Amino acid sequence: MGVVHRAKPAMAMVAVEFVFSALQIFIKLALDDGMDVRVLVAYRLMFATAFLCPLAFLLERKKRPPLTMKVVLGLFLCGLFGIAINQNLLVLAMKLTNSTTIVTALSNLTPQSTFIVAILTRQEMVKLGKASGRAKLAGTLVGLGGAMLVTFYRGPEIGFMHRLALTAGGLRDAHAQHGGGGGHAGTTTTAARIVGSFLAITSCFSYAIWLSIQAKVGEVFPCHYSIAALVCLSGAVQSALLALCFRRDSPHWRLGLDVRLYSSAYAGVVASGLAFPLMSWCLRKRGPLYVAMFGPLIIVFVAVLSSIFLDETLHLGIVLGAVLIVAGLYMVLWGKAREAQEKEAAAAAPAPVRAVPVPTDEELGKESTAPPAAAAANGETK
Repeated sequence: MGVVHRAKPAMAMVAVEFVFSALQIFIKLALDDGMDVRVLVAYRLMFATAFLCPLAFLLERKKRPPLTMKVVLGLFLCGLFGIAINQNLLVLAMKLTNSTTIVTALSNLTPQSTFIVAILTRQEMVKLGKASGRAKLAGTLVGLGGAMLVTFYRGPEIGFMHRLALTAGGLRDAHAQHGGGGGHAGTTTTAARIVGSFLAITSCFSYAIWLSIQAKVGEVFPCHYSIAALVCLSGAVQSALLALCFRRDSPHWRLGLDVRLYSSAYAGVVASGLAFPLMSWCLRKRGPLYVAMFGPLIIVFVAVLSSIFLDETLHLGIVLGAVLIVAGLYMVLWGKAREAQEKEAAAAAPAPVRAVPVPTDEELGKESTAPPAAAAANGETK
């Protein structure tokens, strides 16, 4: 029982990464079915809001502090940067690159982009004199180099991953009969792939800004379910308004018992409503570094699932770039862990002892020959 209990956070994080991997497949299937990017994001957030709001009300109704204008503004910005901008950029990047693997690999640049945002906002300084600072800077450069490799270098196809698609040919044929095309729904040009890759990188910076804002909101409004519900509500309103600016005709918004409904419901209820609370539980148990260590798993899961269910081809450039991104990720994580150790060691170090001057023989002689009046005055003062 002890081993199983200790392994629960690891099993939970593997499950979370698999849920997010399946989410990429569902989103790609909906896009291949012709669903609009903005409508898909809006429906995802609507489902997430409908699921999280009752949950937050039941679990946190007695301990939720009052909403202030500062908190409302913070939640609005969280919905804007962390949900509306981030999700629309990611889904649009997936449509332009026509590849879930490229977008997933580039999304692992979040720690590096967070480090860059912290430097630009002067929340953090580059301390090259310490190992932690050098590791974070090197990890950021290595990760960005991997992103450039994924963006600009395609390379030869890796054949053994493509053969996995033979095991799921029936599923793709069935999906094609319903209007989808699997991995063959469309081709992408080099220009579209480059633009999509840069959109995915930009979404990481949007996510990093959201992390910075939400950390401050969480300090004054410490209710995780309520924050998630209100952020999804804010993002849903913003995304719906954005979608209505481009798609006002009912056919784009109509949902039937098809892949569009399944993708929206899975993204909102399972990925946002269930996986995020589970990840929050792991954060409380083991901390942010432990959770971030499992991030690269999603690249492996998506590469396998997309080869099976979407018939996507995996190229050498994606693999090499993903390896560099993951290496940079772990370098940044190591630097953060080392920095935390340095801060703990500095806090635990004893305060420096101030040197007390030792009186000389001359000073001792003067004190011993002090006049009686001065000695009496000193005694009255005490």
